[in-house]
Amino acid sequence: MILEALGSALVGLLLAWAATQRLGHRLPAPALVFATGVAGALFGDFVTHSALGPGTALLSLLGAAVVSAASLSLLLRPAGRRLRRRSIPV
Repeated sequence: MILEALGSALVGLLLAWAATQRLGHRLPAPALVFATGVAGALFGDFVTHSALGPGTALLSLLGAAVVSAASLSLLLRPAGRRLRRRSIPV
């Protein structure tokens, strides 16, 4: 169980690192990205392990990766600059 939790935390760190490398300009502070990746992975591991039971370490790691990726996707900001519209014409 401890190794499964450590493995899922490592999966979350790897996904967060990949997200900061690939999409760093669209993400908030790296500390928040890494914390979200690890927390999402641990939560995904917990939910998958609770649903499937013991003995399914690979499926638990897969569940950790899915929930971590979904959590990280919620941090993304829009790519382009948005033009502010004014309600009063200037």
